[in-house]
Amino acid sequence: MSCDVSGMKVLVLGIGNLVMADDGIGVRVVQKLQQCYRFPQNVTIMDGGTLGLDLLPALEETTHLIVVDAVETGREPGTMVRLAGEELPIALETKLSPHQMGLKDLLAVARLMGHEPGSMVLVGIQPGSIEMDEHLTDSVSAQLDVMVSNVLNELNEIGIEPGAV
Repeated sequence: MSCDVSGMKVLVLGIGNLVMADDGIGVRVVQKLQQCYRFPQNVTIMDGGTLGLDLLPALEETTHLIVVDAVETGREPGTMVRLAGEELPIALETKLSPHQMGLKDLLAVARLMGHEPGSMVLVGIQPGSIEMDEHLTDSVSAQLDVMVSNVLNELNEIGIEPGAV
């Protein structure tokens, strides 16, 4: 797909806590993207950690936001989910961890300040465990590369094609 990407500012935001097992999947996905791919200057790949309103400046000129995170869906661990637009704030009503409330607040404040991205997508996965552990569960770990591919597909849909490192 060939789109005009001038004027576009894309933020891929991985959120989560690396010491809470599957909660860290978003951070692990963006780490792998940073290690394995080169992105155009208008694409920022950011480890948002456990988030907070201090990330508000990152949204100021963002036109496309892709969030990568563990999401409580009630499905089997490792089940992938894609949410877009208004589905995102609704999904955050069921709080999985403290940073998701931070994400909901961040998006609400961005909207109030007129900085809400025009396009928002959540690439998520149902966690198996969010207990204190530095390792992903097997069911989520097995989907890490699929999540990376899903983010790359989202970027491709808007005309962004990263190069390999």
